[in-house]
Amino acid sequence: MEPIRLLVLGDPADTHIRTLLDLPAPFQVEVGIDEALIRAAAPKADVVLSAVFSGDPFKSAWPLAGRVKWVHTLSAGVEHMLTPEFAASPVPLTNARGVYKRSLAEFALLGILYFAKDIPRMRRNQAAGRWEQFEVTEAHSGVAGIVGYGEIGRASAALARALGMKILANRRRAALSAESDGIADGVFPPERLKEMLAQCDYVIVAAPGTPDTRGMLGPAELRAMKPGSVIINVGRGTVIQEAALIDVLRDGHLRGAALDVFEREPLPPGHPFYSMDNVLVSPHCADRTSDWLHQSVALFLRNLDRFRNGEPLENIVDKKAAY
Repeated sequence: MEPIRLLVLGDPADTHIRTLLDLPAPFQVEVGIDEALIRAAAPKADVVLSAVFSGDPFKSAWPLAGRVKWVHTLSAGVEHMLTPEFAASPVPLTNARGVYKRSLAEFALLGILYFAKDIPRMRRNQAAGRWEQFEVTEAHSGVAGIVGYGEIGRASAALARALGMKILANRRRAALSAESDGIADGVFPPERLKEMLAQCDYVIVAAPGTPDTRGMLGPAELRAMKPGSVIINVGRGTVIQEAALIDVLRDGHLRGAALDVFEREPLPPGHPFYSMDNVLVSPHCADRTSDWLHQSVALFLRNLDRFRNGEPLENIVDKKAAY
């Protein structure tokens, strides 16, 4: 069998990358991100694996990768990969869709319970040595809305459903969810987003970062949310217009926000979110379990077997839709 040349854009010292160095024949593996290695290896590569969460190494490799047949990224988001030239090419792109869904769904559940049980108030009282009883909310009586009903959105909905919550979902291709999946009680197309938001006590944002989703939750949409509701973002920071979110949090239209992603990362010093009592800030680490990257590599290796055997690849990205 002809060798299959794999270019891994990553640090060979990383533990999740080292396993790839031992791939048996017919694989020939080159690992690194320095320009000299990329210039030497990219023209010979059959497969390119992007194992970094910046698109810069891939942007250097792609113009040189004239014989590449498949590109994979260890991330779920692909916006950092999609140069106009790559997006227009017939070379398939696959991603880590589904690998991180459980951890992100657990963060979404945390966001619900954090505000339902008023954990900020408990922490303030504990710090002050104050014994103050107060009323809390039972989450099961609420409605959870999912913006972006993909892998992460459905996993989040399943956990909320386990609490007994009513589930409403918003997705671009609502017809795909026309038949009940046993989780969602209703599915709304994009043009009915505000209608859905008005009914929800908690809104879980799990939409990918694409040109279509950029800024989709702006002043009008956030004001359309039910007064006193909570927004939770486990998708992409660019989906929510942060200036508008700060306004509705400061004036009390929304009760709170639990955010794992932001328009600009790292969140810069002095950003209002750091000092707002009704905001829970997670530094984009809700899915960083001890083995998160090993899980992503395992998915790639399963796809690599499929590639070697001429079988259809899993997790193919629609490069025009950017997810």
